[in-house]
Amino acid sequence: MGSATKQANFLLPEDLIEEMRRIVPKREQSKVVTEALKKELKRIKLKEVLQTSFGAWKDREHPELKAGAKAFIRKLRHSTRLSRP
Repeated sequence: MGSATKQANFLLPEDLIEEMRRIVPKREQSKVVTEALKKELKRIKLKEVLQTSFGAWKDREHPELKAGAKAFIRKLRHSTRLSRP
């Protein structure tokens, strides 16, 4: 159930290629590079999302958390205990 593949040509530092060839079996090199690239792209996307969403949380919109999240959660848990049968 693999996806279509396409060859890509790009430059890598010589020492990095030599190390990969020494450590990774030939038939697994593309897989290793693919997985590393997927992880790096995921990291870059997450960083971008964090940067663009920074400041989205406004304290004035959440006054219930003024005393802190711990106090808010304790209050929620306390209130549900009273309504249990």
